[in-house]
Amino acid sequence: MGIYGLSTIYSVFLWRRGFQQDNRLNYFLLLAGFGLNVLAMVERGLSFSRCPVTNLYEAVVFISWAILLVYLLLGTWSRLRFLGAFASPVLFGMGVFGLMPALDNPNSALRPELANGWSSLHAALILLAYGAFGLSSIAGLMYLTQEHNLKFHKLQAVLSLLPPIERLERTVGRLLLAGFILFTAGLMVGALWVKKPEGVRFYQDAKVIWSAFLWLVYTGLLIMRWYFRQGGRRFAWGAVGTFAFVILTFWGTNLLSVIHRH
Repeated sequence: MGIYGLSTIYSVFLWRRGFQQDNRLNYFLLLAGFGLNVLAMVERGLSFSRCPVTNLYEAVVFISWAILLVYLLLGTWSRLRFLGAFASPVLFGMGVFGLMPALDNPNSALRPELANGWSSLHAALILLAYGAFGLSSIAGLMYLTQEHNLKFHKLQAVLSLLPPIERLERTVGRLLLAGFILFTAGLMVGALWVKKPEGVRFYQDAKVIWSAFLWLVYTGLLIMRWYFRQGGRRFAWGAVGTFAFVILTFWGTNLLSVIHRH
């Protein structure tokens, strides 16, 4: 969390300078944070002898790990390295939320909620999808920033090292598509092979209804992008707004869900 905080502070300077210099320092800060994130996940998994994706705190850690993993791969190309300046405030905010004591129930940590491999696979695929959706929204923020600069600060846009706006649009679309594939696979695993608690109706569960709605929203975004060729500003706002909806409602629906509390 300390490293994510330092990265966020450094990102403020990158924003103020109009992204006119390479941000290798920010990349290596996030790389160090990624290493500690992995270490925390491994140690927690070993200490409880299970996959560490059973409560809201662990979900935050896993989603942060997924976002960072994709960013570090994309960041090997210098023009996409500035994703880190947009990602670090999101990671820091998620981390602050994840450290709330109520999210890490000691009893749930000691009691494996995901007792079989199908459940673990379901959770891992869904959380990886959220990571891809998150990075897609961050790329969308980069797109909106560059578009704003092109409209109102043409000199800043020319001097900026951000990628061309067309490439940013493709990046948003591809990350969103990757997240959608992972999300669909995770839903299928959950629906077909994960054992449900007795007496619980699958289609009436709050989390299931929420997930189905989210799948339809992302389906609509992809249809808008690939079939109707409606990209640009609307598509970027769609990616940003939908992930904001995920972050704001994920925790509440998880707490309301009977299936995900067993």
